Amino acid sequence: MVQSAAAAPGGARPGYFFEDLAIGMSAEFRRVISEEAMRLFADLTGDTNPLHFDDDFAERSLFKGRVVHGMCTAAFISTVIGTRLPGPGCIYLSQSLRFTAPVRPGDEVVARAVVDKLIPERFRVEFETTCSVGERTVLSGRALTLVPSRTAPEEEAA
Repeated sequence: MVQSAAAAPGGARPGYFFEDLAIGMSAEFRRVISEEAMRLFADLTGDTNPLHFDDDFAERSLFKGRVVHGMCTAAFISTVIGTRLPGPGCIYLSQSLRFTAPVRPGDEVVARAVVDKLIPERFRVEFETTCSVGERTVLSGRALTLVPSRTAPEEEAA
């Protein structure tokens, strides 16, 4: 059974408990990456590589034009996991990333996380993670999270 999470469920505690999750559940986040967003990311991180901001420099690169910071794109996966599925209360433990195609300024990135494996004895959830622009996958990877449980005290879940 595939369920989709548009947003964390309502109630006093937003987000999902481990017991609410099932293989195949998914959520996504969409964002157009503007020039302003790229500048803000560079200001925050200090990554001012001319590949992101200098047309002449970027034209001579293997990308033949400017590209969005890869880690800016990857950050959208954190948005999905931290705000949608499992949502608030989960702890991000690890993420693998493989960048497969460039993202250009003005592109709409769709970040998606799909529950791929449940590890009940440790309240861990593994996700297949992707970012795409249109039909093209620009990033793929896997994430591991610790998700709060209704049945285990928080100190035992860690």
